[in-house]
Amino acid sequence: MRKFARAIAAGVVAVAGSISSASAAATAPCEETLKTLRAAEAAATLGDADKSKVLELESKGIERCNADDDKRADDFFAQAMKVMGK
Repeated sequence: MRKFARAIAAGVVAVAGSISSASAAATAPCEETLKTLRAAEAAATLGDADKSKVLELESKGIERCNADDDKRADDFFAQAMKVMGK
């Protein structure tokens, strides 16, 4: 019975550890990513088409950020950074 209890305890510790590491790999808060995007945008020299695309992606990202969908917001912000070559 003690071996069974130890096995259960070890399993619980293993699951708790994997949950912790999954939380650590979560996306960055979209507000922080937006700050980075805006700083890069201020320093970038963009043509009209690229500037329009960046603003469109930024707007979509802000919409998702306001909806507490950090992962999708960060995806839009990353696409905008890619358009700027960052």
